[in-house]
Amino acid sequence: MRVVGFTEPGGPEALGVHEVPDPHPGPGEVAIRVHGAAVNAADLLRRQGLTPPPPDQEPPYVPGMDAAGVVDAVGDGAPFAVGDRVMAIVFPGGPRGGAYAERIVVPAASVVRAPDSMDLYRASTILMNALTATLALEALELSSGDTLLVTGSLGAFGGYAVELATAAGVHVVADAKPGEEDLVLALGAAETVPRGPGLVDAVRARFPEGVTASLDTALLDAALVPAVRDGGRMAVARGWRDDPGRSITVHNTSVMTHREDTARLARLAEQTRDGVLTPRVADVLPVTEAAEAHRRLEAGGVRGRLVLDLAC
Repeated sequence: MRVVGFTEPGGPEALGVHEVPDPHPGPGEVAIRVHGAAVNAADLLRRQGLTPPPPDQEPPYVPGMDAAGVVDAVGDGAPFAVGDRVMAIVFPGGPRGGAYAERIVVPAASVVRAPDSMDLYRASTILMNALTATLALEALELSSGDTLLVTGSLGAFGGYAVELATAAGVHVVADAKPGEEDLVLALGAAETVPRGPGLVDAVRARFPEGVTASLDTALLDAALVPAVRDGGRMAVARGWRDDPGRSITVHNTSVMTHREDTARLARLAEQTRDGVLTPRVADVLPVTEAAEAHRRLEAGGVRGRLVLDLAC
């Protein structure tokens, strides 16, 4: 079968198509014929060598944490049938690698059925980012009427955070570039503030004591602290752990430790079916253009997810 991976870390050109043996499911596992694999920022870090492969992995090293496709083999005890349309979180640090593959084998606990009315490319963009947003919001312990600042609101993680927080009755303030305010408001944000150097000043002008909490997907880290009120909370990405002072608490989210939390994954599928979550696909690229997908994501400004077509 074909996979997209790299033998040595590097730029997007390090990615190539490789032939590897088909994997087979063991007890409690499911084999999925992949249709779509979403391209996430974490995939870039893995390809760049910033997330080193474990010692038991052999090249090619295959990125990818999100996939959707059709079940084509089931291990003993797995609650699926051949032909089921599913979506899955994939652990690229495992011995089989990640989601950029024509066929993957994953624990059944990491798999849920895809919404019937949704194509599998859109379905591939849901679980990893929506689960990250869910965990971050749970850590912030917000109540209806609390104020939440979301940065990077048009990214997949940020967009899902806006939708989920709004559905919970939280007053969401989201950043937006000029001309993109309507896109952010369409996600459910109550109001926008300008993205860029004036963001904190704009928040403080609207909320003089600061917002209840922030959910930072733009990696602003310490620069965002002045926007949060004394005793507030911050949810951050990629391990920022400094003390912000003023009794503000910082919450880091590790999505991979929850990749087999089937109940939460099933809830995300239900919220997608109910329209709470709206997956957005920026483009679907053939598997041979994986390097181009990485280049585009690195360049920034992608609205929605780039998806690799593994079925072509």
